[in-house]
Amino acid sequence: MLYTQPTLQHLQIPFSLHGHYNYTALLPAVFTFSTRSKTSQKFYIFLQNSATFSLPCTPVLTPSTQVYMSTKSTPSAKAKADIDFENELWNAANELRGAVAENQYKDYVLSLLFLKHLSERFEVRKHELQLSFADPQSDYYNIEAYEQTEVLEDELEYQVKNVYRLPREATWAYLRENAEQDDIKVKVDQAFVLIDEILSKRNPDYKGVLEPIFVKSQLSPTQVAGLINLFSKEKFSEINNPESDIYGRVYEYYIGKFAMAEGSGAGQFFTPGSVVRLLVEMLEPLKGRIMDLACGSGGMFVQSLKFLQAHGGDKNDISIYGQERYEGTLRLCKMNLLLRNLSFDVKLGDSLLQDRFPDLKADYALMNPPFNISNWHPELLPDNDPRLFGAKDTFTTPGNANYMWFQTLWHHLSERGTAGVAMANGAMTTGSAGEKNVREHMIQQGMVDCIVQMPDKLFLTTGIPACIFILSKNRDGRDGEHRERKNEILFIDARKLGTMASRRLRVFEDADVARIADTYHTWRNIGGSYSDTEGFCKAATLAEVAANNYVLSPGRYVGSEAEEDDGVPFEEKMKLLTTELAAQFEESALLEKRIRENLEGIGFGLN
Repeated sequence: MLYTQPTLQHLQIPFSLHGHYNYTALLPAVFTFSTRSKTSQKFYIFLQNSATFSLPCTPVLTPSTQVYMSTKSTPSAKAKADIDFENELWNAANELRGAVAENQYKDYVLSLLFLKHLSERFEVRKHELQLSFADPQSDYYNIEAYEQTEVLEDELEYQVKNVYRLPREATWAYLRENAEQDDIKVKVDQAFVLIDEILSKRNPDYKGVLEPIFVKSQLSPTQVAGLINLFSKEKFSEINNPESDIYGRVYEYYIGKFAMAEGSGAGQFFTPGSVVRLLVEMLEPLKGRIMDLACGSGGMFVQSLKFLQAHGGDKNDISIYGQERYEGTLRLCKMNLLLRNLSFDVKLGDSLLQDRFPDLKADYALMNPPFNISNWHPELLPDNDPRLFGAKDTFTTPGNANYMWFQTLWHHLSERGTAGVAMANGAMTTGSAGEKNVREHMIQQGMVDCIVQMPDKLFLTTGIPACIFILSKNRDGRDGEHRERKNEILFIDARKLGTMASRRLRVFEDADVARIADTYHTWRNIGGSYSDTEGFCKAATLAEVAANNYVLSPGRYVGSEAEEDDGVPFEEKMKLLTTELAAQFEESALLEKRIRENLEGIGFGLN
């Protein structure tokens, strides 16, 4: 349905009509013709006063064929149903609290929602095939009954539409019919097992996306029935809202809500939406390989898809690669990407110590890695690890993994690749040898393209202030789109941007995202109209950065008031420092033991 306004006039076309036909309108109108046959199409006819038109094809009109007429005289973007059920969703979630751990609740809700998505897509495709049996344009027109059965049971007929053929016991209709049964938890788990087998049969990497978790939970049959009945409402139906990303949007809503509820525990699967949008808008990933080696629930990939679609791109022009340390979070990511019908390769593993894509060269890297990881065991890295800029002892420190993330990203960029990474503010100023060495190397070698310092309270999951590093191998001006800028770094101080959405959370509005991204693009692009803005942005030379002891805080360059420290709360800073000190004590003790053993081995033991 193109329009849903109350002024909509609905005209039913007799299903006996075939071929070309005319219809005269007495007012400006937009018409949408839609059938659910294999050859269904929509046509937009913009009439001025009285006019006559013909369909440019021979449609098969069925009782479900409809014409929608609106008194709009200009085309509009595809309408998307507004999500007006947030409170309803969250109230339903609250009713189930206490039965399962809060940090596991998303697994139950989102898994059930994922099943419904697959089920509805299966039902739509099955209906298309059934209509094709009466469609003269179809290869299956008027075939025998046994042949119809073969078509409906042919897995390939569903696979060509990226749909999974489901047995009845794995469909949403079956669960809805049995929602009030005492064994509904068993039936849900059985459906999960069936679907997981079907998914893994098509792609072994999908194994484990759906786990049978309901029977062993403390959820009562009544609570499970409540969830099924809630998601059975028409407003949650993809069939009734074909132009709306219902499942994807509900999924994002729940991900965000669970992150708010879990606080710091949500860091492994959630990055604030406005930060993700900013990274994507700055990098503009329209074509090529997109990588996130701390991919969480896949938000960077989904936002890249939205950016692509908003700019008329084709999702077949991008390929997605990700790695995630936590198995449960990886399942969320796979479901999130499958909801969008995206092809992807996401793997389980610690990206710092177990690089699952050693040969991958990505055109775009987008990442929000965990900040300030200590005791990450760099001693386990091989001395010749290809990601390192030099000697392991010089370019790593056990006290903080931030700059190992940068080295990993740089290693995986293609010869024209660009990376955008959210990072703790401390990375801009740290004087720790294993980190400062990396930062100086990156600056001297012209790797750093842009630094954005963000305001506080953007992240639900940490009180640590954050910034964005843009690293690029495409700074020589030879691609015909971007100018040469190897001797510059753009600094943007965005600490005064953003709006408080609540006492705890600040968000970037669209205008904030556009201002930052446009500033970067006008500076980077050939023919851009960039100029420094006092207190907001400054294009500094590498010599200026070197003169400032390689500190990358934008406040030093844009003319705004510089912070005396990195903005990290005292309690958090002390926790980080004491953790780092403990690691250094441990390393010192090991070194002392090794020295004593070596001396003793040559006859000079210490008493």
